[in-house]
Parts: sequence; structure tokens; C-alpha cells
Amino acid sequence: MSTSNTSSKGTALITGASTGIGAVYADRLAKRGYDLVLVARNAKLLNELASSLSTATGRKVEAFPADLTNKAELRKVEERLRTDSSITMLVNNAGFGGVATLLNSKVDDMENMIDLNVTALLRLTSAVVPGLLERKGGAIINISSIAALNPELLNGVYSGTKAFVLNLTQSLHKEVGDKGIQLQAVLPGATASEFWGRAGAGGHQNLPSEIVMSSEEMVDASLVAFDRGELVTIPSLPDVADWDKFNAARLALAPNLSHKHSAERYGVR
Repeated sequence: MSTSNTSSKGTALITGASTGIGAVYADRLAKRGYDLVLVARNAKLLNELASSLSTATGRKVEAFPADLTNKAELRKVEERLRTDSSITMLVNNAGFGGVATLLNSKVDDMENMIDLNVTALLRLTSAVVPGLLERKGGAIINISSIAALNPELLNGVYSGTKAFVLNLTQSLHKEVGDKGIQLQAVLPGATASEFWGRAGAGGHQNLPSEIVMSSEEMVDASLVAFDRGELVTIPSLPDVADWDKFNAARLALAPNLSHKHSAERYGVR
């Protein structure tokens, strides 16, 4: 057994933890000194990962199989977040996407995407926040996507769900960011993971290699950003000033988004 950090930082609950980005977060956070609760549907993969991480790091790692689109199973995870006072971090990573247009997609699949990407993430976040506030500290990392900033990219419903994740993170930061809770929205670009197979793209191998980042590098960069206190992290973006300008332009609209009369350009006063 080896461990890079013998002092506990509490427990991190990670959704979508069995493979890809979620499994890398599990590895990195265990090495940082977190005990783990790993949530995903595949019990076999979860148990294997939990065992290997516990052996490698000496941390307590628990497999918690659950399908977050199943209401009863989602409620069990919510209850764990409400009642486990050791939890100091939630990583909302579970989700899936689509590349087909709306008209070429099954509406049931799109509804299922909303259930996982939006509803489950909302309910888990809502479940964990009161305890973090009571304990005066903790963190929530929400995995969004660059699609949140580009509705024309991929599937519009997917983009909408990831815009929700970004907006919720920004809003919650304003609400509780000064109360000891750190928020981070991570917006990966194309990442080498199982995402692309489930999204219907046949796998990341079919994408241009120059736009595909490894899950390991994506998570490592995002954790550097987390350590720096970034609220919104776009691992591929070369110059953070570009995001700062985009966000400043958004905020500059605020004073003129609601007035008693319509703009003069419409000529209806």
C-alpha cells in the first residue's frame, strides 16, 4: 500500500465514477487525502475501482451503485448526502450527451438526458448544501461542457442541460460562495472517454486527434484551477482573458435587460 496524503480531507462523493473523468477524479482525490463514495450504475466496475484505489492510497473507498435516473435510487444518494457529516465534496460528473439533431433524436432519450444531467444534479446539489453550510466548508465541482457556450454544437438539448449546470454553479456561488463553500464549473472540450460512444459518435477515436484531451489531463488541469479558486474552468482555453471578456460582456447587459418600455428601435411606444 502507498499513500501520498495520510491526513483526511473528509469524504468526496463522485457520480459517474466508474470510468472516464469520474474515475480519474476518484484517483486524484484519493491521492489528495479524501475518502470516497463512488456512485455509478455498474456495480462490478465500481467495486473493482474502489478496491484498487483503497489498496493504492490507503483511503476508505466505498462503492455505491445507483442509477440516478431511477427516482428511488437517486433518493438514496440524496439521503447519503444529507446525513453523512464526513462529506466535504460533491463531484457532479454523471451525465451523457448526444450528437444527433433534435428532429433526429428520440424524445424519450432527450428526457432521460434531462433527468440525469439536470434533475439528478440539481437534487444532489440541493441535498448536500445544507450540511456543508452547517459544517462551514466544503466544495461542489460540477462538470458542464463547452457546449454550454455553443448551442449550435452537438445536440441542443445536451447544450441546454450543460448551460443549466453552468448557470446553477454561478448562481450558487453568489448564494453561498462567501459562506465557506467553493464552487467550480468545469467545461471540458472533447475528452477521451466513453461519452462519445453513448452520445452516438462511435467513440472519440473518430474525432480529430488534435481536439481530444485525455481524461487524465483534463482532470489534472481542472484541479489546478480548483486550487486557484476558479469558478469557471475551461481546460482547453489558451487565454483566460477571453473568458473574462465574454463574462464581462454578459454582465454588462444586466442594467438594460428589463425596462418599463421596449427599446426605441422597435418603434412601438
